[in-house]
Amino acid sequence: MTSPTVSEVLSLLSPRIPFDRASDWDVSGLHLGDASHSVGRLGVCHELTDEVIDRLAEARVDAVVVYHPLVFRPTRTITAGPGPGGRAFRLIREGISVIVAHTAFDMAAGGTADALASALELEEARPFGPAEASPQVKVVTFAPADAVEALVDAMASAGGGTIGNYSACHFRVEGVGGFDAGPGSTPTVGGHGRNREAESRIEMVAPAGARDGVLAALVDAHPYEEPAYDVYPVRSNEGFIGRIGTRPGSLSELVDLVGTKLGGHGLRVAGDRTAAAGAVAVVPGSGGSFVAAAAREGAKVLVTGDVPHHSMVEAQDRGMAVVDAGHAATERPGMTALVSTVAGAVGDAVEVVDLTGIDPTPWR
Repeated sequence: MTSPTVSEVLSLLSPRIPFDRASDWDVSGLHLGDASHSVGRLGVCHELTDEVIDRLAEARVDAVVVYHPLVFRPTRTITAGPGPGGRAFRLIREGISVIVAHTAFDMAAGGTADALASALELEEARPFGPAEASPQVKVVTFAPADAVEALVDAMASAGGGTIGNYSACHFRVEGVGGFDAGPGSTPTVGGHGRNREAESRIEMVAPAGARDGVLAALVDAHPYEEPAYDVYPVRSNEGFIGRIGTRPGSLSELVDLVGTKLGGHGLRVAGDRTAAAGAVAVVPGSGGSFVAAAAREGAKVLVTGDVPHHSMVEAQDRGMAVVDAGHAATERPGMTALVSTVAGAVGDAVEVVDLTGIDPTPWR
């Protein structure tokens, strides 16, 4: 059996980890390495610590799917030594490509947020907290009905119309286009002078970075001498980074469950422990910025990590309790899900090495 390339592994993962829906500020997808490199052995880990990289090198893996990005802030040098740059140097030297899941997996069905909600036994959990994805545009053009399919195919091949696991997504509606063809023009339909012709309006979203390619494909495939098109910046098809559901019992009972399932080290609680838990919102990782969103959804408790003082105060002002279980702890249930997701995506084509048991929490 031929081993897939890093690029092919990404394609296998994409239906289960929607890299295109990762938060705009995030690192997602291929982070480091060679997309054409073959992958016979694939690691999975929570964070690329020195210990994890030691184990990856010992296992002679070709690539690793990591939850946390390695190089998150701009760096001027990639040299041997401590820190993200030094760890990146080691991975490059070992020939290990890095694929980052992070917020893309938070939003995924069965991903980090769903795993946290399941671990805390939330009932009827549903998404909340849309996270702004990378900039998108909507491209609109107008053409005769018999030209629509060719235009859609051309724009899709240039990167337009992908929404989750669906490609060539577009909308069309029929109408009448009007134009006056001037001297020297060669209209595809109609003639010189005033024209009123049946046309289809075609709409398709695309990543802002693919805009120029999509427009070039549109113009090249369009039958008109002067294609008309519009480009709009849009926010569309965003993922939801949190989950909200209900839980019977008191806040105190929920806190006990959090300690049991996520670990009680460093656990902080703000709120009346005797009150009913009721509607509980969960956000893996750092969720202090989702206090307002959780309150708008009717949450009485927010379980997350890294909540700063002022966000705690805001939550109390909104009548909402907060359980801060720690950054990595709230992500931990999702690591089991990440291993299962990766293994399910690559099947027997790649050997999966599970290193998610190495805890990246610096607090002891």
